[in-house]
Amino acid sequence: MAAQRQYWLIKSEPDVFSIADLKRDKTTHWEGVRNYQARNHLAAMKKGDWALFYHSNADPPAAAGIAKVSREAYPDDAQFDPKSDYYDPRSDRAKPRWVRVDVGFVEQFKEPVSLATLKDDPALEGMLVIKKGMRLSVQPVTEAHFFHVCALAGSKRTSGA
Repeated sequence: MAAQRQYWLIKSEPDVFSIADLKRDKTTHWEGVRNYQARNHLAAMKKGDWALFYHSNADPPAAAGIAKVSREAYPDDAQFDPKSDYYDPRSDRAKPRWVRVDVGFVEQFKEPVSLATLKDDPALEGMLVIKKGMRLSVQPVTEAHFFHVCALAGSKRTSGA
């Protein structure tokens, strides 16, 4: 029996790496996560899971597209590189502290769905990204919330099929 697909929201600042960059590159490492709860979410991701690609620190912040997990969690090499912004001198190669996943491009929304729109939609009540103070860069999303956001964006993806 195949595992059921899970849904996520992954945040990136568009001036660092945007959905357009993912579309151009087709795939990327989702690296540099240095929050333990977000790291645990990365570790829980399975190949084939879908994620809303969210532009944070943007004007306006918005769900901008869809990515798909193409490789499950593996050690984030940046944690061992003293020249990296993501270096962690306490991390051990035998038991790495930080992981990354690879994600591939699925879709760029024609109309990004702003945070204000997400907050104003009663169907999205309970969605983590709209909660005050929620800053996690990787967070789970329910299937219903995922596809509702897709519908708001005008995506043809309306179910997990």
